[in-house]
This record gives sequence, structure tokens and C-alpha cells, in this order.
Amino acid sequence: MRLFVALDIAAEVREALIQIAATLKPESNGARWSRPDARHVTLKFLGETGAQNLETIRAALAEVRSPQSVSLRFCGVDFVPDETRPRMMWCRVTGVPNLSGLASALDLALQPLGFKPESRPVVPRVTLARFNSARNLDKLVLAAAPLKSYDFGSAQESEFYLFESMLKPSGSEYKKLATFRFVKDAQ
Repeated sequence: MRLFVALDIAAEVREALIQIAATLKPESNGARWSRPDARHVTLKFLGETGAQNLETIRAALAEVRSPQSVSLRFCGVDFVPDETRPRMMWCRVTGVPNLSGLASALDLALQPLGFKPESRPVVPRVTLARFNSARNLDKLVLAAAPLKSYDFGSAQESEFYLFESMLKPSGSEYKKLATFRFVKDAQ
């Protein structure tokens, strides 16, 4: 099983991303667009993991707590590594002061199970499209330029999810395996 831990996206934000993606899609035939129902904010990628470890992972994740929910602001479209040779287009997620604390808590909970802590800080984002080549992307980069600071909305999250990623010829498909409330007083 290929597993990861992520935050979901609020329905209003998801709809705003769908609308923007629909306007940008005609500008690039070289893009592989992520499915709207598959968009998320990854907190920790676990990778290939034996199914026999699933219950141990669930138990460890159930212990993760935070004193408050995570505030997310979805703001702006950007290209990685940059606009001149993009490999990916994403929506930036900003205003997340306690997101790194949640990611650290996940690392601490999973480290005894053999998952290495992240060596780099979490860069929250929502993947919109991936590119095999930077060819013929000029029109897309130009069309996305006015969206650099576009406000897609915000959300307060008090749950994270354990997902399974299934690689298919049509692209990755994700399945929620478990839901975890991480705020102490969240109902």
C-alpha cells in the first residue's frame, strides 16, 4: 500500500479551484490535471507500506493532537520550479502558523514505526497540474499570470486523513482509509 497523510479541502475552495482549472485547461495540451476530488494538502508521505502495518499506523495517528485547528488560506497559482521550466502548477497555501507543528507531531508519532522525520519544512500546496515537458506551456503560464495572488478562500481544519494512493495509467487515485480529529476539544 502506498500511503500518505493529508488535510482535505473545504467544498468552497475545491469549487473555486475547479472553476480556475476549467479556464486554464484549454491553454495547455501538455498538462495532466489533477482530479478535483483528489486535491488535498499533504502533511506526510509514508510511501510503500505493508498492509499488516495499517492498524499500527492508525493507532499512532490517533494519538496526534494539537491545541487548535489549522487555518488555511488558498491563495495564488504558482509553477515549480519556476515559470520558465515548470514541472508542476499548484495553488499556494498560506497563513498556516501551526501547520508545521502538526507536521512535527505526525513525524514524532510515526518515527517509532520506522518512518523518517521530514528533513525539509512543510510547503503546503494543492497540486493542480503536472507537466512531462515545458514545451507548449507559454500560453498556460501567461493565462495563469493574473492568478498569482488570486484568493480561492480559506478553511479551518481539525481533521486529517490517512490516504492510500493507487497508481493507475489514468493517474493516481486516492482512497480515504481513516479520519483523525487532532484538536483536543473538537467534536
